[in-house]
Amino acid sequence: MTPQHIPVENLDLGPYLRTGDTVVWGQACAEPLTLVEALVRQRARFGTLRCFLGIQFAGTIVPEHADHLRLVSYCGTGANRALAKAGVLDIYPGHYSTLPWLVSCGPLRADVVFVQCAALGGGRYSLGLADDYLTAAIAAARVVIAEVSDQVPATPGARYLTHADIDVIVETSRPPIESATPSGDEVTARIAENVAGLIDDGATLQFGIGALPELILRQLKDRRHLGIHSGLMNDAAVDLVECGAVTGERKTTDVGKSVCAMLIGTRRLFRAAHRSQAVELHPATHTHNPGVLAVQNRFTAINSAIEVDLTGQVNAEIAGGTYVGAVGGAADFLRAAAHSLGGLPIVALPSTAGTRSRIVAELSGPVSTARADAGIFVTEHGIADLRGLPLSERRRRMIELAHPDHRALLAAGVL
Repeated sequence: MTPQHIPVENLDLGPYLRTGDTVVWGQACAEPLTLVEALVRQRARFGTLRCFLGIQFAGTIVPEHADHLRLVSYCGTGANRALAKAGVLDIYPGHYSTLPWLVSCGPLRADVVFVQCAALGGGRYSLGLADDYLTAAIAAARVVIAEVSDQVPATPGARYLTHADIDVIVETSRPPIESATPSGDEVTARIAENVAGLIDDGATLQFGIGALPELILRQLKDRRHLGIHSGLMNDAAVDLVECGAVTGERKTTDVGKSVCAMLIGTRRLFRAAHRSQAVELHPATHTHNPGVLAVQNRFTAINSAIEVDLTGQVNAEIAGGTYVGAVGGAADFLRAAAHSLGGLPIVALPSTAGTRSRIVAELSGPVSTARADAGIFVTEHGIADLRGLPLSERRRRMIELAHPDHRALLAAGVL
């Protein structure tokens, strides 16, 4: 069946949305802006809709939209922080690997999906900048509406859409949202140096969002035979591919390919991914699959935290009483790295946030990653490998990672 083509100026969601529907759309740089903006403008027509949000960079959804939209997310990242602070964002505190199940046959099964695409010709479309949980949502949805833009890269992937997958096409020429990473500071640079020193030739890398992962990657240009199997690709990863540090030739699966669930970066990244022979988009069922991850050669998982206690428990979700992070894929990746031959399960973070220690005797938020999954912790003050250590030795090693001003208080159990 041929999809219905609707001009942007005539975009009316009324025929496709029903009161009570769950609407899912692409996250981060893959947000289909035209479609989400139309939903916001027309929301009062549909009674109540439930919207599953991923990472928000554009801030299209704001607290005032909760008058008719019930907002649910797995994260408080980006513009979601304002929603969480306003008390209008409900959080699903699950592992990232469960998101495809959640939106395909779980409690947040998608009724309507908005997706941003690039036309490939012949009735085929690339998912462009994200697959993650979209493939699963599209398979479950009653209606799929595609925003097809000539500004979106045609990124090779495990899945392409055809006319059989799409009900409505809206053609635009809007460029994707860009996400430039902050440059970082001296503390971040020292942490990055400590982490980079752990990574050997031939490792398969996973990394997250932010200045620290970018700085770590920028210090790996002298390595060789690296691979990437990650939730995301960023601008710094492109540099590693182009300088020859990343070849993927020693990966166990997807040999020669840098695999990710989404692209988060700038036009430099988007241009590099367009019809690339080196980068592929895959769903989270592959990028976060424990069996696929654990067999990777020297799988090196680099994740972050809001705070860590002296036993290795990680809070990656709540800071100052506000939901700002996520459970995310950390446990998926850290467990896999622990089982990978030569793997490194790394959690890296600054030792302080302002004057407050981020190495603490007791977490102020939930346990996002259990101490049973604790691996290697890195701050600007050093490296602590907790693998196989009893609690008493863990305490000593973690106190050494804290800022010197806080070590005595931590030893006394005050902080």
